[in-house]
Amino acid sequence: MDVERSSQCNWVVNFLLEENYLLSAFELLHELLDDGRDDQAIRLKEFFSDPSRFPPDQITRLNSLKVADPQSLFEEKELLEERLAVREYELRLAKEDILNLKAELLRKTETNLDESSGRDDTIASDMSIHRPENSDTSLLALGPLKDNERFDINSAVKEYLLLAGYRLTAMTFYEEVTDQNFDVWQNSTSHVPDALRHYYYQYLSSTGEAAKEKIAMLRENDSLRKENDALKSKMQSLTHSKEMSDAQVVTMSKSLDLLQKDIKDKENLVQNLKQTLERKRKEINDFRAEITSLKMHIEESLSRKSVLATGSAFVQQLEDIPNTNEELQNGFDLSTVESSVGEYATGLLKRDGNSGEVSECENTRTPDNTPSSPAELVGSNTENMEIKVPQKATIVSEGGPEEDLASPFDGHSIGKSESMSPVFYSRNAHVEPDTRNIGLEAIQVLSDALPKIVPYVLINHREELLPLIMCAIEQHPESGTRDSLTHTLFNLIKRPDEHQRRIIMDACVSLAKNVGELRTETELLPQCWEQINHMYEERRLLVAQSCGELAQYVRPEIRDSLIFSIVQQLVEDSAAVVREAAAHNLALLLTLFPSTDKYLKVEEVMFQLVCDPSGTVVETTMKDIVPALIKWANNLDHVLHVLFTHLIQSALRCPPLSGVDGSVESHLHVLDERERWNSDVLLRLLNELLPYLHQRAVETCPFSTTSEAGGILLCEQLLELYARGDVAWPSIEWFHIECYPTLIRLSSLLPQKEDSIRSRVVTFLLAVVEYFGEYYSTHIMLPVFLVAVGEDADLKFFPFKAQAKLRGLRPHSVIAQRLATMAVLPLLLAGILGHPNKRNQLTEYLRNLLVRHSGQDDPAKRDVINAIRFICINEENRGLVFSILWEMVASSNVNLKITAADLLKVIVPYIDEKAASAHVLPALVTLGSDPNINVKCASIDAFGSVAQHFMNTMIIDKIRIQMDAFLEDGSHEATIGVIRALLVAAPHTTDTLRDYILHQIFKLTASPPPSSDVQRRELSNAFCESIRALDATDLSAASVKDFFIPSIQNLLKDSEALDPAHKEALEIILRERSGGTLDSFSKVMGSHLGGLASVSSFFGETGLLGKKETTESIASTESNESPRSVPVPAEETRFRRIMRGGFTDILRGRSD
Repeated sequence: MDVERSSQCNWVVNFLLEENYLLSAFELLHELLDDGRDDQAIRLKEFFSDPSRFPPDQITRLNSLKVADPQSLFEEKELLEERLAVREYELRLAKEDILNLKAELLRKTETNLDESSGRDDTIASDMSIHRPENSDTSLLALGPLKDNERFDINSAVKEYLLLAGYRLTAMTFYEEVTDQNFDVWQNSTSHVPDALRHYYYQYLSSTGEAAKEKIAMLRENDSLRKENDALKSKMQSLTHSKEMSDAQVVTMSKSLDLLQKDIKDKENLVQNLKQTLERKRKEINDFRAEITSLKMHIEESLSRKSVLATGSAFVQQLEDIPNTNEELQNGFDLSTVESSVGEYATGLLKRDGNSGEVSECENTRTPDNTPSSPAELVGSNTENMEIKVPQKATIVSEGGPEEDLASPFDGHSIGKSESMSPVFYSRNAHVEPDTRNIGLEAIQVLSDALPKIVPYVLINHREELLPLIMCAIEQHPESGTRDSLTHTLFNLIKRPDEHQRRIIMDACVSLAKNVGELRTETELLPQCWEQINHMYEERRLLVAQSCGELAQYVRPEIRDSLIFSIVQQLVEDSAAVVREAAAHNLALLLTLFPSTDKYLKVEEVMFQLVCDPSGTVVETTMKDIVPALIKWANNLDHVLHVLFTHLIQSALRCPPLSGVDGSVESHLHVLDERERWNSDVLLRLLNELLPYLHQRAVETCPFSTTSEAGGILLCEQLLELYARGDVAWPSIEWFHIECYPTLIRLSSLLPQKEDSIRSRVVTFLLAVVEYFGEYYSTHIMLPVFLVAVGEDADLKFFPFKAQAKLRGLRPHSVIAQRLATMAVLPLLLAGILGHPNKRNQLTEYLRNLLVRHSGQDDPAKRDVINAIRFICINEENRGLVFSILWEMVASSNVNLKITAADLLKVIVPYIDEKAASAHVLPALVTLGSDPNINVKCASIDAFGSVAQHFMNTMIIDKIRIQMDAFLEDGSHEATIGVIRALLVAAPHTTDTLRDYILHQIFKLTASPPPSSDVQRRELSNAFCESIRALDATDLSAASVKDFFIPSIQNLLKDSEALDPAHKEALEIILRERSGGTLDSFSKVMGSHLGGLASVSSFFGETGLLGKKETTESIASTESNESPRSVPVPAEETRFRRIMRGGFTDILRGRSD
């Protein structure tokens, strides 16, 4: 009976929690506890004590709510009871009417169908609630509860609670279920007395297979119905799609017929045009033959032999050009082609008298680029003679023999595109019309030959073709051919190096000079745009290097539109060398911009390049773009505003050091590598802008100044005039109103480990001191930072309005004061007082600071020590710090001595062996001999830091001698301190010191343990940590045999003092060091192996020891073969020992 009752109660608990009836569950918990049924209330206890569901702060807030007055509650209760009585009477009348109507309705319906459906629902609900242990069906697997199922189950639960005597829970459950009326359940078909027990017995009496089969049938019916509906809708959509497709097929068939008819018409037209072309070609050949005969007749009539000789040589040159393709096909030397084309072009230029200008000509070729016939070849060659002969004859007849070689093109250079213009032709046509034709034909021949010649020329010699390419581009009349040649120019070499890019760029610049702005924009710039996304970075680099140089040869409105867009695209390039070239050319481009309309976009690009991950890009941006931007726009204020915004946002984007609100760590942000880089380069940019800030301050000074060393230095009289506030000086006020507070805020967002960022800030502050002088740093900078760290400062050199703002920098809470000491104090010490002119002031300030914060309970002591550590990064400050430390060591104040030892410990990483031997070790030896145990322990930690960072034999010997003295002292604190200090140094020190540590551990473990259990446990844990750290290092075989293994054996003898984790680790280490088998380990340890199983169960099957199967496999392996038959590599064993020992976490904890 108890088992049945417990089962029903557990089911009710599960149901209330699954249905989220929390009030009923809470009442049930209290009633179970009152009845003493704690075993059935375990799950309810765990549920309501879970802080994730019921946060303690919310419970505390609810408990703190004001309790109502009992008298007022009583009055409200009476009023509610009166209202309740009226409502109950109205409810009773309504229920009677409803019952009468339902009775009528039930008589008119089919009772059998209702009963069968109700029975199916009841079975489904029963099977979803009761879950035997051997069934995999769950409540979630049956789907959500239906309304009738939920009503029946809720009614059964309410009845169970009443029968079990949980009346308060039943009342709470009745109130919590607001959408159901339990009073009408008796008229339901599922109502039976003690329904929950009947449901329970019914489910137990039925088989799980039958329930599963019933559920599967119901689900299958539903799925089939849904599939049927989906298939119907799909069929309708397919029918509609078929009709549309048929209509489209008909339409496309008609269109196809029309296209086929159109194609036939076009083919007929093409045939007619071909026939017409053939007829015209024949007519042209006939005309050429006639012209040739006329030329020969004219030549015979000439009396001057020199003219005839010149014409013959020219004909020979023209005959050599058309054979180019034939020679290329026969594999001739490419230099022959180059020389032939060069001689041909040179001959044309000489005959035209144009010193380097190539005119355009038409080469008679068939579509396959070969002469159509020998007759045509002769006609072509002889036709070229026609240009000069009549001209020369005319000149001879008009001007005499002296004018035979004269040319009307003298005085026109290559770059004069005007020579090819129709106006020029019309102006000179009456003088010599045939000279123009030979230039055109020569350019045409050259333009046709160049694309075929370039691929066969060696890459290293292609630059020699540039003059020919440039001539063809300049003089060719067709834009399509010029675009093709320009494309050849840009793609002359697939991956040009620096020298080749320079030659191509020079050619482009020369071409841009000659062709003018319009053709540069329409022919050269499109080539640049097309190559922005080229697969080779050398080609993209060529585009980047060309933009800035071509910008001066285009219209001003193109510079800040198309060219700037190209540069913006290249700034996003994946190659750093391309981005660097884009940055350099953007600086050249800025000087050519017609206005500052694009300033914001340019500034955005500049900051993008400043924060580039490549150092070369950043350097180029700092060197070129920043000065160019300031000179171009003269908007330094906006640049500084954006710079500071990026600085602060870089830190705020990073996650906080701690998620606990109200703690100091929640105000600090952990910088990732990207944001750390951004902050660093932005501070470098701020430092680069300092000369401009100084120059602006000099130029805007409202007072008369004297010049010193190339710039003004703010003297005391000048600052007094400024402090009166009669005249504003915004360029100076910007520093202490915006700059210094922003740097203080940035430093307050950074953890202590961000030394590199703070060093950048310090560099800027020291540079400000150099620019503005000592008076400025004393009367302006120093008061600002003193106020920021919470100290009093003299603000008399500030105007009244500025004083009010500066007082707002003072910390007003404990957390703010801690942040100021942690973040601002290093800037004050290193950036203001760290200037060489303020050494004495820094010494005095450090003395007062250490005396004030040397107390053991002072929360700011650690931050002060860290600030002094920060200034020791600069080697010039270390001597000053050592002098103060010696004063502290010689002091009689114990707290000062402890602080001195702590300081020596943190500055050890920043000094060399000479400083360690001359300053640190003598000071630590003096502190180690102090009778005060706290001073002695502090010096021991510092000795450990020295041993960790130096491997010099003399230093190690001094440390060993001092450690012997500490151990001979015999105090428990000194012994623990020595072990832990040497533990930190073990992985980094020499073998000599490791053997010394091991020997001391063996001696200490072999000696009688302390009588105090607490001291015994502390010593055992310290020894275990040292053993695990040493196990991860290289130990000699003799040290392992003589000291390491015996030390572990000594520790395991007192197993009660060991932490379970340490004990298991020691057992594993001993097993491996003793040979690797369980039997050999048992022989060494004897009865101590008995605790292995218990420790293994503590860590589980996947714990530190490994699985039970591992132990069994080791035992079976040992019975078959020697434990050393399968040697393990030394490096792998050492690595596994490091991973198993976990001593890195121990060292990290000790160093913190």
